[in-house]
Amino acid sequence: MTNLRAAVRALPVAAENNAGYDRNRYFGQWNDQNRDCQNTRAEVLVSESRVAPKYTTSRQCTVANGKWVTTFDNRTHTSASTVQIDHMVPVHEAWGSGARAWTQARRVAFYNDLGYAGSLSAQTSRLNSSKQASGPEQWLPPANVCLYIAQWATVKARWRLTVDKAEKAALIRHADKCAPMRLSITRA
Repeated sequence: MTNLRAAVRALPVAAENNAGYDRNRYFGQWNDQNRDCQNTRAEVLVSESRVAPKYTTSRQCTVANGKWVTTFDNRTHTSASTVQIDHMVPVHEAWGSGARAWTQARRVAFYNDLGYAGSLSAQTSRLNSSKQASGPEQWLPPANVCLYIAQWATVKARWRLTVDKAEKAALIRHADKCAPMRLSITRA
């Protein structure tokens, strides 16, 4: 356990290098880790729905409806088609922060990380699209900024990713405005 302010200050600094980035080639797609027919997107939707989800077929592979409250804006959604699954640390950011040196298997594991609930989350499509590959030095959600900073720092530490100088300065600035928060970081 560590606190948020210490966690952001402990992140190692390095210049970001995005040379050679190709999302589909190096990170793959949603996979079905436990072979139950639900890919990572479906697993996130099931785990975050506040009601029992409904599926597109009786096999229960693809989620159709549920109830999701997106943390970027606190909006409620009932159709799976109105939310996207956000990578807290976008894959482009991960690539430039150390993932380019990983094995293909490790990059696919990052892309499909169900080991920490803050790695992937259902978010409003509009805000997820506006975030794109931006870090906290360029983009913040309209709601729950401290949660966003805590999850960002946890994912970066979990995967041993670096931060650039501007990113670290933004993380420290925002973390210092947050109420004390404890983080539990399990390395991937």
